[in-house]
Amino acid sequence: MSFFVLPFAAFTLIAPGLGRAANPPPTPDTMAVKVFTKREGSLTHFYVDNQELSEVTMTFGLNLVNLKGTTDFPRTATFAAGQVTEAFTLTPVDCAEKWEFSYTNYFKMGSCVAQHDDSYLYQLPYAPGATYKVSQAFGGTFSHKGSNLYAIDWQMREGTPVCAARGGLVVKVKDDSDTGGGSMKFDPYNNYVLIRHEDGTLGHYCHLQKAGICVEPGQMVNAGQVIAHSGNTGFSSGPHLHFCVFKTKDGHERVSIPIKFRTTDEKPVTLVQGRRYKAAPVKAVTATSTLAGRKTKELQSTPSGAAL
Repeated sequence: MSFFVLPFAAFTLIAPGLGRAANPPPTPDTMAVKVFTKREGSLTHFYVDNQELSEVTMTFGLNLVNLKGTTDFPRTATFAAGQVTEAFTLTPVDCAEKWEFSYTNYFKMGSCVAQHDDSYLYQLPYAPGATYKVSQAFGGTFSHKGSNLYAIDWQMREGTPVCAARGGLVVKVKDDSDTGGGSMKFDPYNNYVLIRHEDGTLGHYCHLQKAGICVEPGQMVNAGQVIAHSGNTGFSSGPHLHFCVFKTKDGHERVSIPIKFRTTDEKPVTLVQGRRYKAAPVKAVTATSTLAGRKTKELQSTPSGAAL
């Protein structure tokens, strides 16, 4: 189980000299997505500076007085990684009258325009030849609903090598927590790896062991490569691995995607709760990144199933 809450930003601005300004809340230095404005005469330009390793999807809400925008609001859009992008512009309706605005913005990692490659068959996320039981499948009644509708959980001892189910670019990791429990209050303590696939979707591996991640942001990984070790952190009622593929709906929500796996039967399989599945040998496919302007790290791969 996992709900993967990412930070949001909310700001209120009022045009100088036209009323009282509410200062924006402090922004953590570690936040890699920022919004800023620039005045050009009577125009106000809004920009998104996204220094994350993947796209982000942001939703803006605006309250306007004597202003019009170059787009309708609320505005949801996806912004490229490693770039500053103009989001929209505001201009006065009547330049002779006072004008003012306030706004909020929320963002989540990922693209709202990603198109999943439904023909892709995912590798089971553990060593070839290993067999694990699915403890919760699509629509699992305990926690696989909403944004986690198409997630999969496998019962798995802590410390078990976790392999990439699909290759891609590692865009975010967390492995500093050793805390977990069976309620949502533990969700912020979830250790995870987030991988961007070539089609723009994201693969999310959760509840990982403290200090158990074997990859780093910016690294390209291939399917079957060891990326972490399983654990019991975050919103977790017992040791297991949670995996989900998703795209982003807007700045508030994500949408999970139904996927199929390769097994030793060599047939596309939709996993069923309560069944055990044996991982097939890895088919050699080299992951590539389509993120323009972003350097990636080609680090030495760890053989599948290796214990680190």
